[in-house]
Formats: sequence, C-alpha cells, structure tokens
Amino acid sequence: MIWQCRDYHLDCSRTLLMGVLNLTPDSFSDGGRFVDPSKAINQAFQMVQEGADILDLGGESTRPGAQAVSVEEELRRIIPVLDPLKGKIPIPISVDTTKPEVADICLQKGADIINDVSGLKDSGGPMAALIKAYGAGIVLMHRRGNPLTMQTLTQYEDVVSEVLRELKESCQIAERAGIDPSQIAIDPGLGFAKTAEQNCEMIRNLERFQVLNRPILLGPSRKSFIGKIIGREANEREMGTAAVCAVAVTKRVNILRVHEIGRMRDVVLMAEAIRGGDYVRAFKMGKY
Repeated sequence: MIWQCRDYHLDCSRTLLMGVLNLTPDSFSDGGRFVDPSKAINQAFQMVQEGADILDLGGESTRPGAQAVSVEEELRRIIPVLDPLKGKIPIPISVDTTKPEVADICLQKGADIINDVSGLKDSGGPMAALIKAYGAGIVLMHRRGNPLTMQTLTQYEDVVSEVLRELKESCQIAERAGIDPSQIAIDPGLGFAKTAEQNCEMIRNLERFQVLNRPILLGPSRKSFIGKIIGREANEREMGTAAVCAVAVTKRVNILRVHEIGRMRDVVLMAEAIRGGDYVRAFKMGKY
C-alpha cells in the first residue's frame, strides 16, 4: 500500500514510524521541552538518525482540556522549525493542525502531510481543498467534540463499529472534495473521546479498519489510558507504549506515531520479524 504525500510515495508494506515533535508549552507528555526552535530542530535530526520515517510537528495541544490557540500563535510555534528543516531532512514533514489557515501557510512552506485530528469534521471544505490543490497526504483521525468536550462524548453502543463508520464518513468528505484515496491515511484516535476500556477494545480489533483500504496510523504514545492501566506518569509509559506498538504491528498497522523513535524502532523490527511476510523479505534484501 502506497501513501502519496506530495513528492513522497510512502511504502506502507512495513510499519513506518512517525516522530512526534510538540512545539507547545502544554502538551501532556513533553510540553515545554521543545518550545525553543533550536532544541526542536536538534530533536528532529535525532529522530531522523534513530529511524523516523515521518516527522509530525504540532503547534497546538490536543490533549483533553487543552485551550485553543490562535492561528498566529500556532504559526509562530511551527514556522521557525519547519523552515530550517525543509530540505535538510530526508523524510516527509507532517503538520498536526485542524486550521486551514495554518495548513495553507505550512503547505506553502513545503509541508508534505496535514494531520487533521478532527477528520475534516471541523476544518471541512477549506482544508480538503488545500489537500487536493497541493497533492498533500492527509491523516483523518477519529474524534468527537474538541479537547474541552471530547471526554464527555464516550457513549458508544459498539465503539469499533461506530468509529469505523465515522472514519468512513471522513473519507467520503475527502473524496467528494476530489482528494485521491491514495493521499488518505486513517487514525482510529486512541484517547480521543474514548475511555481506557474502549481504547483497549479498539486495539483488539485494529484489523477491522483494513476494510477502508487505507494506511492505518495509530498514536498510542504515552497516552493517559496506558497510565491508567499500568499506574505510571507520562514520562514512564514507554514500556506500556511498546506493548501497544507490538500488538499493532501484529495487526498490520501501517504507521505508529510515537515520541521515542529509537526504542520503538526496536519494538517494530522485532514484532515484524516475528510476524514474517514482507518484512522478512525486505530484511534479506538488505533494506534494514
């Protein structure tokens, strides 16, 4: 399966790693660590060295309870990092935003992917038109409500079926706007309008999302549901994250969005080797 992201055609036959780089003061696990652009840029290069396949820049926290920021503030955080990195790192750059105004400027400056946590439900036609015009990749994530309301919107009769249906609606919005299906990846949205039990139910049933025939992206990294289960603070959840990543690989998730690239690369390589198939052939061909 190929994911088309402007000039990049990402081969999703192995599990790709998307490195999370939060440029915010209030993200749940690393808020404030990379608000200095020089520190963020150094972290980006380190992620590339450790094996990241995609870099995801975020200028607005989407954690439960987070306050929205203005277009100007979001761009003030992103552009001083995006500008120096574009053309200097050999992997596509994603921007995590729901604002068409932010997406437009970032795409003008060379971003390859827009990671829309609203699944085009908030950004709608203007965002879809930009993705079509630039030929960019787009991640359509499932979320109900917004950061202030989403954890009150966890009432599902069948969480997997309902999330699948709502993601299909997002795909239909994109395709009606003229976005080619090859530009679309889907994300079930762990931690967004879901309880810990519902997140686990989603993980147990990840293979069901293959029916949409698009790359599946999953973002389990350091999420609060992991902390609830293992009793650890955000900076102590890497082993819990690793467990989710290993299961996700066995269920053929195509992209894992994580903070810790080096360790999760080891998890992915080991899980893929056990799973077998295309990965083993790639390994024998010297691609790893």
